[in-house]
Amino acid sequence: MLTSLGFIFIIGLAMASIVQALRLPRIIGMLITGIILGPYVCNLLDPSILSISSELRQMALIIILLKAGLSLNLEDLKKVGRPAILMSFLPASFEIIGYILFAPMLLHISVIEAAVMGSVLAAVSPAVVVPRMVYLMEKKYGTKKGIPQLIMAGASCDDIFVIVLFSTFSSMAQGGSVHITDFISIPVSILLGIALGAVVGYLLSLFFESAYNHKHYVRNSTKIIIILGISFFFIAIESWLKGTVSISGLLAVIAMACVLNKKSPSFVSKRLSEKFGKLWIASEVILFVLVGAAVDIRYTLQAGLAAIAMICIALCVRSIGVSICLLRSPLNKKERLFCTIAYLPKATVQAAIGSVPLAMGLSCGPIVLSVAVLGILITAPLGAIGIDFSYKRLLERE
Repeated sequence: MLTSLGFIFIIGLAMASIVQALRLPRIIGMLITGIILGPYVCNLLDPSILSISSELRQMALIIILLKAGLSLNLEDLKKVGRPAILMSFLPASFEIIGYILFAPMLLHISVIEAAVMGSVLAAVSPAVVVPRMVYLMEKKYGTKKGIPQLIMAGASCDDIFVIVLFSTFSSMAQGGSVHITDFISIPVSILLGIALGAVVGYLLSLFFESAYNHKHYVRNSTKIIIILGISFFFIAIESWLKGTVSISGLLAVIAMACVLNKKSPSFVSKRLSEKFGKLWIASEVILFVLVGAAVDIRYTLQAGLAAIAMICIALCVRSIGVSICLLRSPLNKKERLFCTIAYLPKATVQAAIGSVPLAMGLSCGPIVLSVAVLGILITAPLGAIGIDFSYKRLLERE
């Protein structure tokens, strides 16, 4: 495992630097590293690290979500209002509808199989989007109108919505029964996640304040460990209660960080955010290299031009959904275009659930995985490059 981690860090950072020197996003170099090191090309990663790959990716995601929450100004988010709610489900719904309408014709699959495919591909990648929105908030691009906050909040809820739909559609494809409660669980999961995180964040802020007032100073490094430990418990609680109560662990993480940011002195939350930013340097490499390692490049050869065409059509339909979300908002045409670009990249969710239909024995499993692989390879670099090269042109600096 140590050898594998050495490969991941050294080669991942080297490739990221090479790609960055070519004026391309670092994520591309890391993804390529993962594909090359992964089991489907050179097979240089130890099976033990691949067996915990999903947990390591989740840990990295938690770190960037904590940094995001500690950087998020809730007052700015309130200014955005309605579009933030719509962005959490409407673009993904449009994309799934796009797959349902066009995938049966292009890929020769049934409507329910198209729905399964759409639910795998519809999630935007917070791993690509969130760190870039945090960077924009730090540099004050688009913050006057709350654009990075809008995209970050919408992307976080978007994943939950899509994953719940995926479990519902895959059950239907297997011939299982689906109840209205499956769809009710979506808002329940969001609300309970926010409530849990907000309560714990408030209690943590009281604890840190009390310790400070009583001269029992808690070091920032210790605070980081406590916050991380609680965040891991949130994810565990989600799995423990699965099938009983639907609750979003990732939203609980963000809510806790937001409340800590609001209730703690500004210098405390700033220091915590900086420390999580340093942790993200290592976590970013692990996350994207392991996402790349999960990509089976062989399936891209089976997908063909029809799959590429389907992905492009779905992105166009998704963009219509984003445009509808931003109607009557204070955003101008350039800012709306930026939101559309920021909602393109896919990576984390597709890497996590792309192979699930195949493992379930569904007849659409191979083609779903093929399209998921292509979706990552096409949209992750496209979205990352689009964000990195357009924000200065499309957003105003505060």
